[in-house]
Amino acid sequence: METAHSGPGEQFIRTEMVLGRDGIKKLAEKRILVFGCGGVGGYALEALGRSGIGAIDLVDGDVVDISNLNRQLIALHSTLGKNKAEVMAERLLDINPTAQIRAFPFFYNRETADRFDFSRYDYVVDAIDSIRDKLDIIERCKKEDIPVISSMGAGKKTDATRFRVADIYETSICPLARVMRRELRKRGIESLKVVYSTEPAAAEQTDVATAAGQTDVVTAAGQTDVTNTADQIDTTTAGQMDL
Repeated sequence: METAHSGPGEQFIRTEMVLGRDGIKKLAEKRILVFGCGGVGGYALEALGRSGIGAIDLVDGDVVDISNLNRQLIALHSTLGKNKAEVMAERLLDINPTAQIRAFPFFYNRETADRFDFSRYDYVVDAIDSIRDKLDIIERCKKEDIPVISSMGAGKKTDATRFRVADIYETSICPLARVMRRELRKRGIESLKVVYSTEPAAAEQTDVATAAGQTDVVTAAGQTDVTNTADQIDTTTAGQMDL
């Protein structure tokens, strides 16, 4: 019979039945770096925390918005306006108080990239929506020979059975994956594990957004992917991402 309060040794007993004691020990020795704590990253972090990963660093400069309530794990009325990384870190420590959890409440970009030593990590999860920064994360992981998985677009899609885990060069349908394939080829990166959907996005009117002098144009099918400046790749594919 389970009790309300069990010791730390009992917390992962059900997982131990599947992975064995050595497997649990290995998980406790791993350090994972997760970029993005939203619709994709939040659930990835939840699974990592509940599986017994010993150390997790999470990065997100965004705050919980009321529009996140329909899908994001950390989005509650009580967390509105709070930084996503800090909210997620608090949740993970409540799940596993013995874990080493560090929240970085800012976005990963060229200005903050040097704050991370990728060689310290056993695995990296890319769950952000900036193509330029996704590419930088992937390049650094490949340089350090660190395993990485990257999330592609999921916005305006409803069929969970269409999700796939595959190499980026085996993907289809997903407009973001198409852009990533092109840019990865330019950089000489020959493989990348990704999560993507084979479901076309729901049709909608063309959305034109202009911010800071940069225009992003995305059509209903997500077919139009534009770059902003000569050295800067379009940061979103709007409805296709929704991370």
